[in-house]
Amino acid sequence: MDQRRRVPRTDTVLAAPELIAAEGRLGRAAVREAVASAQRRVRQGELGPDDVVGAAVAALPPRATSLRPVINATGVLLHTNLGRAPLSAAAIDAVTAAAGTADVEFDLNRGTRARRGRGAMDALARAVPDAEDAHVVNNNAAALVLVATVLAAGREIVISRGELVEIGDGFRIPELLVSTGARLREVGTTNRTSRADYLAAVGPETGFVLKVHPSNFRVEGFTGSASVAELAGLGVPVVADIGSGLLGREPLLPDEPDAAGVLRAGADLVTASGDKLLGGPQAGLLLGRRDLVERCRRHPLARALRVDKLTLAALEATLRGPATPLAEALHADPEALAARARALAGALAGAGLDARAVSSEATVGGGGAPGVTLASAAVSLPERFAAPLRTGEPPVVGRIEGGRLLIDLRAVPGARDGDVARAVLAVRD
Repeated sequence: MDQRRRVPRTDTVLAAPELIAAEGRLGRAAVREAVASAQRRVRQGELGPDDVVGAAVAALPPRATSLRPVINATGVLLHTNLGRAPLSAAAIDAVTAAAGTADVEFDLNRGTRARRGRGAMDALARAVPDAEDAHVVNNNAAALVLVATVLAAGREIVISRGELVEIGDGFRIPELLVSTGARLREVGTTNRTSRADYLAAVGPETGFVLKVHPSNFRVEGFTGSASVAELAGLGVPVVADIGSGLLGREPLLPDEPDAAGVLRAGADLVTASGDKLLGGPQAGLLLGRRDLVERCRRHPLARALRVDKLTLAALEATLRGPATPLAEALHADPEALAARARALAGALAGAGLDARAVSSEATVGGGGAPGVTLASAAVSLPERFAAPLRTGEPPVVGRIEGGRLLIDLRAVPGARDGDVARAVLAVRD
């Protein structure tokens, strides 16, 4: 009998224990699609009738999302295309806890409604005691839009021409601000803006003065800018967009502004990102004067920009928990990185591969600390390994430099070195 006529019935295949378990994990539609594909292969003579279950199981994705966990070996600690900051184990555990029904807006003791995300707000207030109040929205651009809408819709925002930056993917600060109904009052020049320039522009129509940290580029040479401290006495609110989310001073990044320092210098409001140097989830942080924060919190737009329970849980755990993966990568010991690179390269070379341990330079990324490099170490492989490693399991993403693929270890946790080695060996042919 023609084997192709012995295609097993769909209900019989779906009754296999392996596929019942997969259905509970991935959903019925995905499992049925994999089964149908295996049955077609039997009809085409590519597969035996007894192999349908195994082929269907092999074709199923590992999880119900198309997103894949990636090992970031690029040497860019906050790689925007790879999701910026990886969450800490504490934050991941918090997300899992909040994923079901949670007391996000409910007081279990009193049995009444409570302030949304009060734990995260308390953790943020403790992390930045210089802030009278705090609010969280879904990203830093959202924080800036909310502030501009509340304080300057129909009015003017005074900003230096040297700070009219583009923040990525074609989005520009000027267009973002104008979309709120505010008007921009540009002062100074591209390379030099003084306090006197701001003073001359401030008037009855001024909603606030905006100080934007140019976090993804540097201007050198004949330059000058007014500090937050210089702008604090102009008689209007000063809003500082520090971008990268550094809450306190970081000695390794002396030129990167931090929220606490900027507030002490006189800023009325600070906006920042949660998924950059803070090392947490994507979020926009708004810190500063209680009255201004409360106005932002109560504005109708705040509802559209609010974060979900998973973000609140991850943010609180990031603030209260142990050092984040980003902090560990930032403070990694270059000598320890070099030792890891030598061990990894030695193991791969011992398996017959052209692998060498080399020195490397990593960067912060994510629009933070432009021009700052961090001593690192990498395993150098032939360039042909790049594509198969990117598409392997787990995907390992390095960078091409000098015609070689560099697997930079600065952002790779030491516990993942074995995974990197196995990934390379799996694609060596």
